[in-house]
Amino acid sequence: MSKRLAALACAGLAMIPLAATAQTAAQDGPWMVRVRATRLAMNDSSEGGVLAKDAITVNSKWIPEVDVSYFFTKNLAAELVLTIPQKQEVAISGTGIGTFKHLPPTLLAQWHFTDFGAFKPYVGAGLNLTLINSEKMSVAGTPVTLEDRSIGGALQLGADYRLDGGWYLNADFKKVWIGSDVFLGGTKIDKVTLDPYLFSFGIGKRF
Repeated sequence: MSKRLAALACAGLAMIPLAATAQTAAQDGPWMVRVRATRLAMNDSSEGGVLAKDAITVNSKWIPEVDVSYFFTKNLAAELVLTIPQKQEVAISGTGIGTFKHLPPTLLAQWHFTDFGAFKPYVGAGLNLTLINSEKMSVAGTPVTLEDRSIGGALQLGADYRLDGGWYLNADFKKVWIGSDVFLGGTKIDKVTLDPYLFSFGIGKRF
């Protein structure tokens, strides 16, 4: 009888890791929502022509970011990156000419690496759509305008670190390609590329 009880006890102990794994798997549902603070660091340049080359600059700033991910498998996911419309300041040769707003949702396909325990790095690639509006810019009283949208590529590298209860810490880096023609009184005078780097830190929840 004692041998039988010992065998049952050993079997019960052996089931504990399996039960813990099952509980973890149950907590990690297909959806994940992250909230992040993001440094939008512009890597701006302009072609020149009417203006001097690289005369147009746009400010960098911290922005809030929310993203929603869906995991098709434990490795493959899609992520939609969102924020609120952002106001940017524009200068020509160091002199401010006004502001514009943009909304830059980005959709990425991701591959998550799951062989490192609680540490879960990932890579991603996708498309960015930047909607540009609320332009309030002028030079000597003549309005300066931009195209109303930009479509470009996006690359991503990041990592989640699993905490208890399906919560995760997150660090993320993205490179996004954004550009627009620049018009003075309706006439094109330059082309500006912003191509920002985005450095993000935040927290996420799987459910």
